[in-house]
Amino acid sequence: MLLIPRAKFHTLTEQMFYTLLCLEQECCGIDILDKIPAMTDRRVSIGSGTLYTLLEQFQEAGIIRETKVEGRRHSYILTEKGKNMLDQEYARICAQAADYRRILNKEDRI
Repeated sequence: MLLIPRAKFHTLTEQMFYTLLCLEQECCGIDILDKIPAMTDRRVSIGSGTLYTLLEQFQEAGIIRETKVEGRRHSYILTEKGKNMLDQEYARICAQAADYRRILNKEDRI
């Protein structure tokens, strides 16, 4: 059986999605660590090791760019590629929700 590796960042985890959502505006890692739980009513959190690994990978992939460095504090913002990735992930999530509603005959009530 031939296994084809999943394309990196083809779909995003919740931590990836919310990290990128935070970077719609310039911010640094510590800001992201605070923002994600706040914007998700504490449903989603991210550890600092995971966050800084993601930031490095996103930067290497051209999804975010570093905007400034102040001591150990690095700030980032989405690139156009990152904005497109975030938009595509949002569309994918919306399509999943629409499938759920259609298949289970659910109304838009949550």
